[in-house]
Amino acid sequence: MYTDAIDLREFYESSLGQVARRMIRRRVRELWPDVRGQVVLGVGYAAPYLRPFRDEAERTIALMPASQGVVYWPAEGPGLSALADEAELPLPDMSVDRVLLVHGLECTEQLRPMMREIWRVMAGGGRLLVVAPNRRGIWARIDRTPFGHGSPYSPSQLKHVLRENMFVPERSARALFIPPIRSRFLLGSAPAWEEIGERWFKAFAGVYLLEASKQIYAGVSRKVVRPKKRRLMVPIPSGAGMPGAAGAAHVEHVDGVPAAACEEVGEAADYADFRDLPTGAGR
Repeated sequence: MYTDAIDLREFYESSLGQVARRMIRRRVRELWPDVRGQVVLGVGYAAPYLRPFRDEAERTIALMPASQGVVYWPAEGPGLSALADEAELPLPDMSVDRVLLVHGLECTEQLRPMMREIWRVMAGGGRLLVVAPNRRGIWARIDRTPFGHGSPYSPSQLKHVLRENMFVPERSARALFIPPIRSRFLLGSAPAWEEIGERWFKAFAGVYLLEASKQIYAGVSRKVVRPKKRRLMVPIPSGAGMPGAAGAAHVEHVDGVPAAACEEVGEAADYADFRDLPTGAGR
């Protein structure tokens, strides 16, 4: 079940939400350092993490699920967000280079249709970056933040979901090692928490980031198999064509069909009737 878009906006306006946005956005930027000339799409509630791409990418779009609601984004300038059904994204095939999925995978009730739609709109060399709550992290256990809602994932579960929906996991990162506590002193030390956690406590990160590529199956050409010729084996009647005999059995016709023709037609071996063979051959 999705968290309402208004609640998500209020969370990211709070001091704890601003710290979470900075820590996650730093990891996103490390995975995607350059998106110049590309189309970047945010699905779910990815607007807080799309701002660095606005001036760099060719186009930046934020699509928010109908069950979640939509908020105007960005606050300044023309709107770049829209309300959409996650199972029917209003975009043409292979029109997006990068897709950032945040607050979507763990909340959607249409997981497979949503992932298939993302696969459809992604270009052949595109990249999908999923940000999902880590099952073993503290943030997934406290429901005061949006990361405590929905179904959290372990790294292996997240990779399995992507593979099942025709994506190939490529690179990963972790963020939010700081506890979700609204303490000014604690929030001020967030960079130190991130550095220590990345080095020593990777399994307890608040969120897991996984980048994946689009899996494209190669076409397999059909090999034309030509039927093999079957040699016609004609049995010799008893007493004819014995070893050392002057002449071997010579059969000219099989049921009125020349034997030479029967050798070229494989099916004749299954239907040949040898009842009319000359019994005096080879005498």
